[in-house]
Amino acid sequence: MANFLNLVWNEQVKLFNRKSSWVMIGFILVLVIINGVMTQFFGTDEQETVYSDNWREELVAENEKILAESNEEDMGFYLGQEQLAKNTFYLEEDQKPIAYDALTFTYESYMLLLLITIFTIIVASSIVANEFKWGTIKLLLIRPIERSKILFAKYVSVFLFAGILMIVLLVFSFLVGAVIFGVNGLSGDILLTKPMGGYEIANAWAATLQEYGLNLVALVVMATLAFMISVLFRSSAMAIGLSIFLLMAGNGLVLFLSKYTWAKFILFANLNLGQYFNGGTPLIEGMTLAFSITVLVAYFVVFIVAAFWSFTKRDIA
Repeated sequence: MANFLNLVWNEQVKLFNRKSSWVMIGFILVLVIINGVMTQFFGTDEQETVYSDNWREELVAENEKILAESNEEDMGFYLGQEQLAKNTFYLEEDQKPIAYDALTFTYESYMLLLLITIFTIIVASSIVANEFKWGTIKLLLIRPIERSKILFAKYVSVFLFAGILMIVLLVFSFLVGAVIFGVNGLSGDILLTKPMGGYEIANAWAATLQEYGLNLVALVVMATLAFMISVLFRSSAMAIGLSIFLLMAGNGLVLFLSKYTWAKFILFANLNLGQYFNGGTPLIEGMTLAFSITVLVAYFVVFIVAAFWSFTKRDIA
């Protein structure tokens, strides 16, 4: 166990000795700041509105103003209709409008998890392939340690790095949100928009961690795919290019093939588990959460077995 932990530690040291790793972290920090500044200066009036104890009367007056000024030819028409729907929801639920603060900003920043998935794919694609490229693989394998243990240490290191990126995003988003929008408490609610229309109120941290968890599933599967490709073909370029292309084009491919019943077995039809939450519906009729998890596990096992079989059985040229 100690040897394995040393292997993982060494891989982490190698990762953080690369300038590219720090560039990834810095890029995330910069994007969070840019997102916060743009939200502050180009956000909707809703984010700046503070309601008093007479919030019901204020919402009714705001709705009347929106209806009186509504004009379909106006660029702000649809924003006004969205605000009207939110105000109506608050009135029907007898809920004072939730102020936009650090918790809401932290939740909305989950969209940057796609970037972390891409960064993880890049790391997973290069962590083995670069050993072949740099000619250090033989030095790595002459040590009296099983090949499978060496490969597993690299695999674990990929997701430790991904975990660090996710923690950086979560913590820094809250800090930036606190500075720009303020904090109305460390635990509160946020307003969520349902995929099929309508709204619901949810605990901010529960909703945020749910998004992180659901995105983590896609991250693990796609990074494992990239890891397998890099081990099989010993090429980081192929692994990065193919994995990112499939990540971006996967949903379009599924929509194109959705008329076929077998399309539900495609990896990308099941990758977004968020389609089963918050009132969403699956891409293909007949799919369930249990079905998607089963399909993802099956693909995951194939990717892992193929990677480890190739690395442990093939000769190192």
